[in-house]
Amino acid sequence: MSIEPDTKDWTWVLQRRCPECGFDASTVSVPEAADLVRDNAARWPAVLGRQDARERPSPDRWSPLEYGCHVRDVFRLFDRRLHLMLDDDDPLFANWDQDEAALADRYAEQDPAVVSDQLLAAAEAMAASLDAVRPDQLGRGGRRSDGARFTVETFARYLIHDPVHHLWDVR
Repeated sequence: MSIEPDTKDWTWVLQRRCPECGFDASTVSVPEAADLVRDNAARWPAVLGRQDARERPSPDRWSPLEYGCHVRDVFRLFDRRLHLMLDDDDPLFANWDQDEAALADRYAEQDPAVVSDQLLAAAEAMAASLDAVRPDQLGRGGRRSDGARFTVETFARYLIHDPVHHLWDVR
């Protein structure tokens, strides 16, 4: 369920408007990312409360519930990674396969109301962590297992595109 047009070059999301959802993360600051996380999370309870929350629009597209689980887990994962970046020098993040996580955690079988509450809590934790970032920490770095390198600033911008895009996916 990858959203990047070119998975070898993930940086496109930091440089220009997304050709699908229209979101432009290129100018988002860390404080703005925190506000956008909260705003995004506030929209998910309505999505997860829909009658079609468990229905996939096609066999190769996640249901709103599965996207909600993914967004919840992205907030949790990025919160852990942000703290690694702030606490350690140039940490290497453990690999995370989103499709494997969906299968292992049985996203499609989870309770939408529970996922909604968990997503809101994970988003608030993520936003609070972003709120606590000091200006002198914006350049701290971290690396994904595929070699992608982030600063706290680019990490926040990369993060916010994901839940925004997924709300577009379930529109």
